[in-house]
Amino acid sequence: MLEGLKIVELATYVAAPVAGMVMAEWGAEVIKVESKAGDPTRHLFRSQGHLQGNPVFEFENRGKRGVVLDTSTAEGREALLRILESADVFLTNVRPSALKRAKLDFESIHERLPGLIYCSVSGYGLEGPGAEAPAFDIAAFWARSGVGSASFPRGVDPFPCRPAMGDAFCGLATASAILAAVVEKSRTGKGRLVESSLMRSAVFSIGWDMSIQLKYGKVSATRTRTHLHDPLNNFFPTAGGHWLCIVPRQAANEWVAIARAAGRDDLAGDARFATARARSQNAEACVAALDEGFAAFSLTEAGERLAANDVIWAPVQTPGEVVQDPFAQAAGCFVEVEDADGLRYAAPAAPARFPGADDGPKRPAPKLGQHTRQVLAEAGYDDAAIDALLAGGAAV
Repeated sequence: MLEGLKIVELATYVAAPVAGMVMAEWGAEVIKVESKAGDPTRHLFRSQGHLQGNPVFEFENRGKRGVVLDTSTAEGREALLRILESADVFLTNVRPSALKRAKLDFESIHERLPGLIYCSVSGYGLEGPGAEAPAFDIAAFWARSGVGSASFPRGVDPFPCRPAMGDAFCGLATASAILAAVVEKSRTGKGRLVESSLMRSAVFSIGWDMSIQLKYGKVSATRTRTHLHDPLNNFFPTAGGHWLCIVPRQAANEWVAIARAAGRDDLAGDARFATARARSQNAEACVAALDEGFAAFSLTEAGERLAANDVIWAPVQTPGEVVQDPFAQAAGCFVEVEDADGLRYAAPAAPARFPGADDGPKRPAPKLGQHTRQVLAEAGYDDAAIDALLAGGAAV
């Protein structure tokens, strides 16, 4: 779908590289520019001698070509600009001050390359007190944004989000924004500044809560399962230590269907649970009664009973269980990849697919500087000029 779109990525860690990976998966040419030290995610698992490969770096960077340039030098900066001359998009999450010192900020590049789309990914945006603040997703996406606080039940100490969860969300927002600018450029021929941030993506991710907060000045706190306003919209343990999730549709007969699935037909006429208001007022008793019912069934049995009563439900699964889940397999959640060392293994797929199109991994994540000479040649450097850049350390 994106064949012919060329993206140059000067970024480390997760959010921006994920955006580049997704677009590479959908056909774009993505060139990853690194320093001599390389993207820090390259170094994950190096201390774990018994583990082969680096699935995290592969996930973020598969499909790209890799170049090493020292952009602090005039020669390295010029080489990057030469590469950008044939690009559609420049994608970066380097801090604004560092980009300005290297004359790689939007204003400097736009003056030379007015047709280039320039995408900045940051923790808190390009304006205000957070413009230069360092940020990972646990800080900007989870803690400062309110996503974490909205997720902590009352009385529970704060806990972190899963690694790079917010980065992945921001990466998808970034890819969407870039493609919107690409559509605009197809009409106008002009590039523009595109800006995404972990915090803005986070606030959008809890849009229901934030809409309520902004409109009414407060939002309800997350409650423990025995004190929910709707005790049916909940999690219940089954035999063998497995849990299931139920999401009621608010239909008039939903309570009867759930009680029947739990093997508790006797509860259908119980006045304490006859209405949504009554169940809310007797939430603890309602949860205890359903717990007792579902505990008599295995997860499979409980799921079959819920499905037979047309109740929305899902098992609470570990990542290891998700890998084996036929629902995940059918949804195309995993793809087989091969890294630069020839190791093959399954990896998370991009979040959408296009039946009939080539929308999967195109090549392994690059080794450090693997395509430097090739990309420089494409940018117009002859062999002697490339040798000089390599000898002087402006390229590796």
